[in-house]
Amino acid sequence: MSCAHAAGIRPATFGVLRLPRSVVVGAQQRFAVANIAAEFGTNVLVCTDPRLAVSEELSALVRSLEDRNLTVRVYGDTQAELPTPGILACVEELKGQEVDVIIGFGGGSCMDMAKVVSVLLTHGGKPSDYYGEFAVPGPTKPVIALPTTAGTGSEATAIAVVSDPDLGMKMGISSPHIIPFAAVCDPELTYSCPPSLTAATGADTFVHLVESFTAITREPTSTLASERVFVGKNILTDSIALNGIGLVGSSLVTAYKDPENTEARGGMMLAALYGGMVLSNAGTAAAHAIQYPVGALTHTPHGVGVGLLLPYVVRHNFQAIQPQLAQIAEALGRDIRGLDERAAAVAGVEAIDEVIAAIELPPTLKDLGVQESDLAQIAKLSLNSKRLIDNNPVPLDLDAVASIVNAAYAGDRTIR
Repeated sequence: MSCAHAAGIRPATFGVLRLPRSVVVGAQQRFAVANIAAEFGTNVLVCTDPRLAVSEELSALVRSLEDRNLTVRVYGDTQAELPTPGILACVEELKGQEVDVIIGFGGGSCMDMAKVVSVLLTHGGKPSDYYGEFAVPGPTKPVIALPTTAGTGSEATAIAVVSDPDLGMKMGISSPHIIPFAAVCDPELTYSCPPSLTAATGADTFVHLVESFTAITREPTSTLASERVFVGKNILTDSIALNGIGLVGSSLVTAYKDPENTEARGGMMLAALYGGMVLSNAGTAAAHAIQYPVGALTHTPHGVGVGLLLPYVVRHNFQAIQPQLAQIAEALGRDIRGLDERAAAVAGVEAIDEVIAAIELPPTLKDLGVQESDLAQIAKLSLNSKRLIDNNPVPLDLDAVASIVNAAYAGDRTIR
């Protein structure tokens, strides 16, 4: 498919926005979940993790569901990074049980667990049957996503990411059929997040927004939306992304340094939702593709990896995304009046750097424990994430990815 950037096309009217049927945002809104769940029947499955399974927040959620005369079953053993054996164990446990609606309560892994379990309960098989785009054959059991971190945006996405031990890597299931029926975003659930988690999840949100806003612009054919889940930069996601970037600029550092600041927590919860909306439609790119092998090698949080990589990726893409970087500079509060295009774009890169530095992410891959001997393999494995590589605003081959990886290892932040 030809690239609209290369063709000089600016498809100012093309947009794609696939979203949950219902989105509810605000303090105390987690108690709206019971009314939504009751629409689908009486048997509720809650997918959560071991820490949240014993939390007062979960107990209160279960009580609110039972007060509506719903029967609640809790699967509380969702593991970080969502290994596929755990998904199959959950489905096995449910044999013979009626499930009308599934609630994903937690971070991205818990919400993605709910999505994949919904697919398997509806269509059978195993997670690997549905890897890639559009492999889910039809609608699935309804999912209600209730995030407890402001990060992944999974509450609004058509994507579930799993860890497949047979393949030794993360794999994605991408289908409009797995977008949650409802996203309920209650910032009170994030108040107890420690600063390190706030930084990692907030960085993930920031990268979702920036990569989606600077993604490739594809030629808007009539079949594009049915051929790709990630259609690239478009008019409907752009305004959401810029709003989200502005929220990150005004909220992330405050939420990191002052965890009890309710306004900043609310801003980041909304930014994470916006990040999910845009990544699910426009899509992310090189920072995410490179993080997958980096995360597998170093066992470091996804958000830390993509946040560390973002400054190097925007520098690599600099020549192709100068107008967008100028808009990012403005969204992050920089005054670019009177600057020429390049200087305004440089201001955008510097503003991105400033956010990443203020939440104290490691500045280089070396700081994550990557060895120089690992760099070639990281670059090679990054190319496996084809939908992300294809979504980058400039074409990426092995040499190009290697140059980003080498710069991120050495800490080379030259703007060329």
